[in-house]
Amino acid sequence: MSQISHIPSGALKLSDADQQALTDLYVRGTPANTLRAYERDLIYITAWKAARFDSVLDWPEKENVAIAFILDHARDLQNADRNDHGRMAAAALIKAKLRKSLGCPAPSTLERRIASWQAFHRMKNLVSPFDMPMVRQTRAKARRAAARTRAPKSEKPIVRDVLQDLLATCEGQGIRGRRDRAILLLGWASGGRRRSEIAGLMYEDLDLSDFSEEGLIWIQLVGTKTTQKGRTPKLVLKGIAACGLMDWLVASEITGGPLFRPISKSGRPLARPLSGDGVYEIVKKRLSLAGLPRNFASPHGLRSGFLTQAALDGTPIQAAMRLSLHRSVAQAQKYYDDIDISVNPATDLLDKD
Repeated sequence: MSQISHIPSGALKLSDADQQALTDLYVRGTPANTLRAYERDLIYITAWKAARFDSVLDWPEKENVAIAFILDHARDLQNADRNDHGRMAAAALIKAKLRKSLGCPAPSTLERRIASWQAFHRMKNLVSPFDMPMVRQTRAKARRAAARTRAPKSEKPIVRDVLQDLLATCEGQGIRGRRDRAILLLGWASGGRRRSEIAGLMYEDLDLSDFSEEGLIWIQLVGTKTTQKGRTPKLVLKGIAACGLMDWLVASEITGGPLFRPISKSGRPLARPLSGDGVYEIVKKRLSLAGLPRNFASPHGLRSGFLTQAALDGTPIQAAMRLSLHRSVAQAQKYYDDIDISVNPATDLLDKD
């Protein structure tokens, strides 16, 4: 990424060529979504220090700067004195549209930005100030002070019944309805794909060779949040999900390039790919058309809904994870734990024939 490649090299005793090779290695070995997050965080951190200390980033950074960063993002600055340095820096960031308000950011946002800052130091083989005892203690105190129940990424899971209601709204809506139906079916049935994964799919990522005889469509994701580029196992669509995707391909006449695209007013697929925000709006629109509140669920509801339905149907968690691509059982288990124990298939074992 352009911003990351311009991090000063600090005190490393490497030639310019070796330093560039090291940075390039980090870039190539890091998932694309993580790199984008790193770049956004680097822009933010750079702007914060310029506003707070009127200086550029140091490599390695100073401990007092790291502590100030934690303090500025672990407290509500709305009631702070107008001459408070943290408040003034926050106001500058708001003006630059890098921060939304003077309120305390989510603890997860602070942790992510610190993790990015630490990663930048590792790229340069430098000691991070966040590893220093005083900074670590300050960070721990901030984490405890801001402790709160983690909000779910989607208010409710889009389980099978809800998905069917959303699919029903796509009927009779022409090519736009076919696209939305294919997105919902693929996003759910392929293991609960993230919206960035759906938006990033290309026609070339599909293997249609088994569709005519076996009704199968194979999907090769380039990479995901939990898998490295080129090492993501193939996923499969079958039944109505495979037919829904094929229906979209036939109607759109797409034979290459982005799989899902915006639709023009005249009803023609555009050349550019649909964005992650586009997937978000499609889910929200279908919720409204189905008579559900827009805040009923988010696109992540497709992912949580797939795993929740797998739990409700008694599907072994390992089988569900082969499609969801969760790295740890503990993460996937959360969805299994969320189902009402009264509908847990294990409660019916005694009454099985």
